[in-house]
Amino acid sequence: MIQTSAAMRILVATQPVDFRKGIDGLAAICRQQLEQDPMTGCAFVFRNRKGTAVKILLYDGQGYWLCQKRLSTGRFLHWPSGNSPTRALQAHQLQVLLAGGDADLAGGAPLWRPIALPA
Repeated sequence: MIQTSAAMRILVATQPVDFRKGIDGLAAICRQQLEQDPMTGCAFVFRNRKGTAVKILLYDGQGYWLCQKRLSTGRFLHWPSGNSPTRALQAHQLQVLLAGGDADLAGGAPLWRPIALPA
């Protein structure tokens, strides 16, 4: 698994991409199709057309990381969708997605909530 934190920004491409692309090709997709800068430190998550593999592109300040997971059996059935080219996920949702689950059903605390202070 990839180490994630609650502060990590994660964007999932809602449409599949050509997995023959490497770092440069996926960075170009980030710029052109997703309209995002791949050098911001955000993790970009991509899926192939068959739904059998996932690639994650991440810039760490010195260079790019490209991680790939290919399932030996089955598919990623519950891929985030929407009208925009990307969808933001929280770190725990990414872990559920990579395990083959539905990120939308992953419970968790909201990013912000008011806290009652003692009187």
